[in-house]
Amino acid sequence: MLRTAVLALALTLGVATVQAQTSDAAASTDFSQQNTHWRNKRLASLTAPNGWLSLIGLDWLKDGANRVGSASDNDVVLKAGPAHLGMVTVAKDGSLHIVLDKHSAATVNGQSVTEAALIDDAHAGDGSPSVVAFGSVSFLVIERDGRKALRVKDSNAETRSHFQGLDYYPADPSWRIVADWVPFNPPHELEIGSVLGTINKEKVPGKAVFHRDGHTYELMPIQEEPDSLFFVIADRTSGKETYGAARFMYADLPKDGKVVLDFNRAYNPPCAFTPYATCPLAPPENRMDLAVTAGEKKYKGGH
Repeated sequence: MLRTAVLALALTLGVATVQAQTSDAAASTDFSQQNTHWRNKRLASLTAPNGWLSLIGLDWLKDGANRVGSASDNDVVLKAGPAHLGMVTVAKDGSLHIVLDKHSAATVNGQSVTEAALIDDAHAGDGSPSVVAFGSVSFLVIERDGRKALRVKDSNAETRSHFQGLDYYPADPSWRIVADWVPFNPPHELEIGSVLGTINKEKVPGKAVFHRDGHTYELMPIQEEPDSLFFVIADRTSGKETYGAARFMYADLPKDGKVVLDFNRAYNPPCAFTPYATCPLAPPENRMDLAVTAGEKKYKGGH
């Protein structure tokens, strides 16, 4: 009887071990596939014809009339496009208007017009800012700290045509961390600097608290989108193996007091690839005394 029971127990444990191994293998495969899928989407977005690699200019507008074109006699000299594109006027109330040169062959939001009102990214609401396009080049108006600038893109930009690819740390499931979520009611205010030297005050809905190597760390996100949290982070690899100013990371909204931080999906901001972006810097609250050896590494073709 005892021998039979022992054999039965051994058989049961053996089956359980096989099932556990099978489950672990499936989880590992699932993690690997999801990580590969995420990286592919990241690469496709970055290298798209109008992606961040296509930036060729960030040209600030003055109040009043701004002559725009590639000729040197313009107020805003573009790196590509017609010699004289037209006139962009910034009114006292901040509204924008463009009058196109009759030889520019430019369009506004895909329409052939002689003039049009322009909507910048700060006033586009749920829509998109106005896009002025000419050949492979286009621009839209952005507003930063009360100033307006033309963000100029070219699908033939050298940064895009000579892109050197993305480098990552090996995918590691241990860096997919389930953190405790501590909500703030009311939300806290976090000051986040930018590469432009500006300071933005952002609302923080809570903090993610996690443990690694016997130490406790906290990260504070902002909520740019209603269905996700956005973290601007730095760590002991920053400026060495990873981009110095910050890395970005998104997470799903907390559930049952938990939030999943997948550092394998920490990625470089646009400023790692182009000098024409306006990226936030990691706030002191999100600079970890920890080497996060996961996610995207420093871009080898960085400016």
